[in-house]
Amino acid sequence: MGLAKYLTHKKPELRKKLQIAKIDKSPEDYISDVLKKTFINSFILIIAIALFLNKDPNFVGIIIFASIIIIFFLYFTNLKKVDAAIIKRGKDIDKEVLFAGRFLLIKLNSGQPLINALIDASNSFGVANKYFKEIVKDIELGTPLEEALENAARYSASKRFRKILYNINNAIKIGIDVTQSLGSILDEIAEEQLIEIKRYGKKLNSLTMFYMLIGIILPSLGMTMAVVIMSLLSNTGNLANAMFWVFGVLVIIIQFIFVFMFKGARPNVNI
Repeated sequence: MGLAKYLTHKKPELRKKLQIAKIDKSPEDYISDVLKKTFINSFILIIAIALFLNKDPNFVGIIIFASIIIIFFLYFTNLKKVDAAIIKRGKDIDKEVLFAGRFLLIKLNSGQPLINALIDASNSFGVANKYFKEIVKDIELGTPLEEALENAARYSASKRFRKILYNINNAIKIGIDVTQSLGSILDEIAEEQLIEIKRYGKKLNSLTMFYMLIGIILPSLGMTMAVVIMSLLSNTGNLANAMFWVFGVLVIIIQFIFVFMFKGARPNVNI
């Protein structure tokens, strides 16, 4: 597809993003899928808008304007799914990166070779084991240990996991004790996570204050004032019902916004 090929050339970083997200597609195939989904979803939305506004005198202008907006919005939204997959993958690794690193450290301190420690880590419980399985699979396919670690670090969605792998790889290349190097980097990661938790505590206080103000006090005062105003006016039955519905919907929207804000602010760490 000519358009897909042209857009692929405009996104030279897409190949690496797909490898980090572990999406088994070429950049051109991925762009082709994005275009197909964009045009199908756009067609459905435009038809729905056309049926709703078919009697409007500015029908043609509205459809053209809406089509441009919808196509561009859906294209960039679908294109960003690879970034969302990278973020999700990075969060999954970050949840257990410290435990995974400590597991490796314990195995190495017990006298096991690094390759055996990686195999044990790939067979352990938790989310991180599948990321060690990818390293072990590369090694089993004939990739040298240093190269497998370097590839895993280069295409890791987690900066902390990348830091651990680069640290181990550098220790192997230099010829120093891997356990000391790994122990120091794990202590550094643990300190970073503790700092994140402290920041979250401060952020939580601010979010709680805003929630009390915007999510509880303002809706309560607004509803009280609306009741008072409606009681002073006559023949406002329909208007009062409409206002109560609007207030109810706004309160629900505000509650959902704060739920997502609280979830988004939570540090993605396990210590």
